[in-house]
Amino acid sequence: MLANEALGLVPELVRRELVAQVEGLRGLRARIHELERQIGSWQRRETECRGIAQVPGVGQLTATAVVAMVGDARTFGSGREFSAYLGLVPRQSGTGGRVRLLGISKRGDPYLRTLLIHGARSVLVQQSRADRERDPWLKELLSRRAKNVAIVALANKMARTIWALLA
Repeated sequence: MLANEALGLVPELVRRELVAQVEGLRGLRARIHELERQIGSWQRRETECRGIAQVPGVGQLTATAVVAMVGDARTFGSGREFSAYLGLVPRQSGTGGRVRLLGISKRGDPYLRTLLIHGARSVLVQQSRADRERDPWLKELLSRRAKNVAIVALANKMARTIWALLA
């Protein structure tokens, strides 16, 4: 069935509403492009953002979000504290002096944690390409841990590197 024939089968009220929805989506797309342009402009002006964006897996959005949300990184005593703030460290549980490490705590800022985990996943995909030289640390980690565990460990490493650059 051709598109013109299909349009004849759609009631006029539905057709008008669909056209209005498509126009609304076009407006949203234009607004998103404008916001991305503004974020990029801000990122290029901020020296901290430019430095953070050099870390593999950290893009424009992650760099600007970290600088905007964290502010002064020296409020954290170490990279581990910053990573714990993002919820990228293992939860600890135990009694009688024996400590068990569980999954990540997921405390702290879920948006930044999500951006870092997706950035780490991107690094892993890029490193798995045949023409790329694999990071020895990541290669060794993947040989003994599950893929998602390695991704979170890489996100933790990225967070500590970001803290070192900011502090």
